[in-house]
Amino acid sequence: MDQLEGWLGASGLEQVEPGVVVLLVAAGLAAGFIDAVVGGGGLLQLPVVLMVPGISPVQALATNKMGSVFGTATSALTFYRRTSPDLRTALPMAGVALAGSFGGAALAASLPEEVFRPIILAALVAVLLFTVAQPTVGQLTELRHSGARHYGTAMVIGTVIGFYDGVMGPGTGSFLVIAMITLLGYSFLAASAKAKIVNLATNVGALLFFFGHGSVLWGLGLLLGLSNMVGGYLGARTAVARGNRFIRVVFLSVVSLLILKLGVDVLRGA
Repeated sequence: MDQLEGWLGASGLEQVEPGVVVLLVAAGLAAGFIDAVVGGGGLLQLPVVLMVPGISPVQALATNKMGSVFGTATSALTFYRRTSPDLRTALPMAGVALAGSFGGAALAASLPEEVFRPIILAALVAVLLFTVAQPTVGQLTELRHSGARHYGTAMVIGTVIGFYDGVMGPGTGSFLVIAMITLLGYSFLAASAKAKIVNLATNVGALLFFFGHGSVLWGLGLLLGLSNMVGGYLGARTAVARGNRFIRVVFLSVVSLLILKLGVDVLRGA
């Protein structure tokens, strides 16, 4: 406990081996890039944070969120400047997602992840099968609804996925993208741009709880944050330049890896 309390000082990195620092930077860069394109960067980043000696699962989740806030803020701003997403949908979604994420984080502090893993695994398999079976889905923006029904659906998506992000997190961006494509009718690029704004809010919501909980390791979080910022900027620029086809390929790859990881966790009973 004394060791962890020492990490809350100026740098927070005095007790971390140089090799782990290198891994954290690399994971932050890769996670920021993947999150900017389709989400799911936590699949890489969180396991590396858990490698820090003496860190608890709640501290790892909290510190991971702090790093992700920097990356999602950078990618959201980059997407906004280059694609001008419709804020009339994104901002209400972000507001309810922030509240949902705060509530999910409060639950995560007391409820084991094992309760949710089989449900999330089944949902990811369904998402993968649907996307593979529908090769043209997400190529164009063709809104499913208009008016109050559109915004109501968007806010339900934001609340549910925001809650999930607070409880577990990995795959949040991917769930947001596929929900906006299938339920709202956006293209991959338009969905990714809005997902970054909503994902930023879910990260902030969870982080607000973890600040009060005293679980954030500041030095590690800032190190991850700087790495995420670089990765997020590069990922957002690449996604805008390469377009829907590129985003779809990355999306399928990330969802497949999430399924593999969660499947192994469920089989092991981890």
